[in-house]
Amino acid sequence: MENVRATTRPAVWLMLAIMLVALNLRPSMAAVGPLLSAIRGEISLSFSLASLLTMLPVMAMGLAMFFGIGISQRLGERRTVLLSLLIIGLATLSRLFVDSAAELIISAVLAGIGIALIQALMPALIKSRFADNVSMCMGLYVTSIMGGAAIAASFAPQVMVQTASWRLGLAIWAVLALMALLFWWTQRASLPHAMTTVVKKESFFANSRAWLLALFFGLGTASYTCVLAWLAPYYVEKGWSEQNAGLLLGFLTAMEVISGLVVPAIANRSRDRRVVLMALLGLIIAGFCGLILSPQHFSLLWPCLLGLGIGGLFPMSLIVSLDHLDNPQRAGGLTAFVQGIGYLIAGLSPLLAGMIRDQLGSFEWAWWSLTAVMVVMLLMVLRFDPRHYTRHFA
Repeated sequence: MENVRATTRPAVWLMLAIMLVALNLRPSMAAVGPLLSAIRGEISLSFSLASLLTMLPVMAMGLAMFFGIGISQRLGERRTVLLSLLIIGLATLSRLFVDSAAELIISAVLAGIGIALIQALMPALIKSRFADNVSMCMGLYVTSIMGGAAIAASFAPQVMVQTASWRLGLAIWAVLALMALLFWWTQRASLPHAMTTVVKKESFFANSRAWLLALFFGLGTASYTCVLAWLAPYYVEKGWSEQNAGLLLGFLTAMEVISGLVVPAIANRSRDRRVVLMALLGLIIAGFCGLILSPQHFSLLWPCLLGLGIGGLFPMSLIVSLDHLDNPQRAGGLTAFVQGIGYLIAGLSPLLAGMIRDQLGSFEWAWWSLTAVMVVMLLMVLRFDPRHYTRHFA
């Protein structure tokens, strides 16, 4: 693929287009939690079934890490993103007309397919088009993803209140897809019809360290997917309105944006990331304990701690994976494997939490389970000594 230097005007417009596309990668999931109480008032939807609205798109992201690049090589980058945005937009718009749990879940699956194809393609596209500014552009891309979640979580309840329709609160985000589709359509000069370089893939399925990294990424991301799905319903059950619960989830996501930008810069001072990882896991543990023991007191502190911890853990998990290999192509293949397996693991957490809620009548045991997972991850961090990385990938 050809390089586009970030100093040119076309490259600036391409980066803006990428950011607008990234805004579409979370609203279909993030808007559901704050509106779940209203949805369940009209549609027979258990918490286990509701978990599929987050679980299935996340599982699709994992599968796409193994197949998405191949699809984009056949269709071309521009056509792949256009098709994906069309799928996301139509799936989101279809929620205006849903009348059953099955229809709502189908819309989530379709949106997840579109999300998955884009998320598999974008890192490689950014690396090839912005070779001199990969870190900055990846930061803008990830920030835009989190920003899309914050916007949807915060404003979906407001839309529902103003229109008296939870369906419109879910469907209005199709407007974002339309805007991104139109803007992306103009990127003909920067994006050829096909990717010109096909990189031979290296298999990491037999490597135990690759599986450890994938498990670490998956368990960390499980905390994000579970909070995204159930934080707002948890506070609605505590007596909060859908609007305030949605704003709380939006606040948590805003903390993730801040941490996702700041923590990697701090960690860049040393190749040994273990202290930073332990600090992030400590923040998450404190946040979950606060949600369980004192959810109504210091109610902004617990989402703040969770957001700072989760928002920093996501990029740091990938950075640790990249640290293991110096060759960019091998490191990219490793991170694709880590994300592929990791998202499949993370996708199960909303379902398990929903099942726990259905069986025990409370989300507290789900938060305790995630707290235990974070403690296990603290022990896993001890194995990430950079002095021994090279021996795992000889």
